[in-house]
Amino acid sequence: MILKDLKIFSQNIWKSNFLINTILKVNQDFDILFIQEPLWTTLRSILSSMNSEGVPLLGIPNYPNWLTFARELSFSNESPRVVIYINIRLLSLHFSFRKDIINHRDIILTSFFNNNFTF
Repeated sequence: MILKDLKIFSQNIWKSNFLINTILKVNQDFDILFIQEPLWTTLRSILSSMNSEGVPLLGIPNYPNWLTFARELSFSNESPRVVIYINIRLLSLHFSFRKDIINHRDIILTSFFNNNFTF
C-alpha cells in the first residue's frame, strides 16, 4: 500500500463521551484520530470470584471501524490522557505502539510500515 494523503484529525474532547462517540461516528473519512483527555469510565462489570457484584472494567469507547492505541490504564490516578484511533482500512500498514521508546500518559508514539519504510 502506497500512501499519498493521510488524513489526520486531532481533538481535545474534555472528557466528554458524547463528543468522542460523535467524532468516531462522523469522521469515518479520516485515517487517524488523535484524542486528548478521553473519559475513562466503567464499561461493564466483569464476573469475579472475589466480589459478587463483579469487578469494573474501565475503558474508552471502541468502534468496529477503529483500532485503538492507548497506554495501559493504571490504578494510581494516572489514567492516560491521549488515545489514537486508526481506521481499519490502514491495518495492512502494521501499526505499532512504541512504549519501548517512551511510555508516558501524555505521549503516544506509534510507527507503521509503508513500502519497506518505517514511519
